[in-house]
Amino acid sequence: MLYHYSEKPGIERFVPRQLQRRPGFPAVVWALHESSEFTYWFPRDCPRIVLRRTETLSEENRERFFAHTDAPAIVTIESGWYARLQACTLYRYSLPEELFELFDRTAGYYIAKETVVPAQVTVLTKLVDRLLEHGVELRLTPNLHPLREAILASDFPDFGIYRFREAQPPASGSGSMAPRPASI
Repeated sequence: MLYHYSEKPGIERFVPRQLQRRPGFPAVVWALHESSEFTYWFPRDCPRIVLRRTETLSEENRERFFAHTDAPAIVTIESGWYARLQACTLYRYSLPEELFELFDRTAGYYIAKETVVPAQVTVLTKLVDRLLEHGVELRLTPNLHPLREAILASDFPDFGIYRFREAQPPASGSGSMAPRPASI
């Protein structure tokens, strides 16, 4: 099954569009495979880092990132987003697979170059509960930068960094940081 997630109810059709951050890329409709859907059970602009435990994970990375959990995936968000995550309602639009082609297997992304009419919409609430029921470990941190730097400095194979432009700026030398205005 393929899905599109939105905080907007009542979307009757998805029209291909170009993304500003991908100049030159054709206008498409994005969809997500159900195996990766938990990575989008968050408010749209919530910065997050997703780590997946895989068979190819080195012992060093297993010890460094998964030492104290049996979870198949860890999602880390900034603590300032927790209340918004708890209050968020999402609309999961089911999309016909035959209109899409695989774009990124690791992320579970699919694309279509034509307008797509959703087959069904499901309202999702209690996203924290949904993550936990799915076996995902949810971690909170004041700032995502240290984790991002640790992952990028490693050879960790299966990770995703989402909406990082919305993350807190890196903490200054003392570990304190100025709060950012919330962007909902």
